[in-house]
Amino acid sequence: MPTRSTASRASARSSARATAARAGASRRCPVASRMSTPSPLDDGLTPGRFTEVLRGSGALDGGRVVEVAVETSRTTLVSTIERLRLRYAGGDGPATLIRKEPRRDIAPDLASVLGREVAFYTRVAPLMTAGLVPRCYGLDASDNRRRLLLEDLTDSHTIVSEWPMPPTTEQCERIMDTYATLHAQWWDDTRLGVTVGTWFDTDGTFDRHLAEFPKRLAAVADRLADRFPPDRLAIYERLLDAAPRLLGRYRTHRDLTLVHGDAHVWNAFHPRDPSAGSIRLFDWDGWRVDTATDDLAYMMALHWYPERRRRLERRLLERYHATLTARGVRGYSFAALFEDYRLSALWQITTPIWQASWRLNAAVWWSHLERAMLAVDDLNCRELLG
Repeated sequence: MPTRSTASRASARSSARATAARAGASRRCPVASRMSTPSPLDDGLTPGRFTEVLRGSGALDGGRVVEVAVETSRTTLVSTIERLRLRYAGGDGPATLIRKEPRRDIAPDLASVLGREVAFYTRVAPLMTAGLVPRCYGLDASDNRRRLLLEDLTDSHTIVSEWPMPPTTEQCERIMDTYATLHAQWWDDTRLGVTVGTWFDTDGTFDRHLAEFPKRLAAVADRLADRFPPDRLAIYERLLDAAPRLLGRYRTHRDLTLVHGDAHVWNAFHPRDPSAGSIRLFDWDGWRVDTATDDLAYMMALHWYPERRRRLERRLLERYHATLTARGVRGYSFAALFEDYRLSALWQITTPIWQASWRLNAAVWWSHLERAMLAVDDLNCRELLG
């Protein structure tokens, strides 16, 4: 999986947003949840405490946990992820679980990013139908320690490919279908911006990031020297000048949905047997209310090289739109989708700047910068700058 700072992802994503949800219109709500509400966790994760958590989440009817062992452990840039094996006396709870928590050796502002994912599993996942995200059995939302206890999908699911190898075309189609299902479920839902997420144009997010981005841009440009040519810097300056107008798309609050926010293809667990399971989306620290095409542009315009993107981009967008329509979204034409996609692709050029400003490895953000700029040219996004 790509080693990318979740804090920089959140900054990049939330700085670049413009879309909409139909204000006051008749809206469809997600189907009633079949997911359970997770139980609270604390530092006393003894077998007895695991018993309480699993019973509270409905995962253990009888019996009790008598042993918990760490089977494997790995770290990402911000998290420690452990696979736990449980032994029971009676009962039939999950044999293994995934425990995710912030690394103890990182800055507090990075560690706090996991709070966004905890919030997702607290407020959003219980409202969703089963089959789109891993089940959450327990969580800790305290400021000093955020952690999640998640369903272990290791045996039934797998990552689509080794990063940075792209998926096959068939796998891409299934990923598009999954995101269309997610987006349709929340399309113009009346809870968006009220009890689920916030409006970035009214909560100060846009103002904060538009004030901060020029400083980050200047620092990165200075560091790159002649590797950041003047004509490229000029595109960013034009984007900042046009931002108030471009953000008008978001301020209409129409055709808005809940987006994943980190929708690269390696943040999806694929069933080992496609006929017996569904794709599960994970790593939800970047979720927000936004345009659906932000997920799509992040996936393709930012991560794919030109040959593959040019060959598959429109075909996959058409498939996505067909699935979105089949899931009940009305009044959103393919032409509107494509214009939103172009705008989202344009905003993606901010992502590598945020990443570089966070001092991520250049192997992550340098190729993003080049691919995003090539997508802007291919999609004629400069005309959006006026």
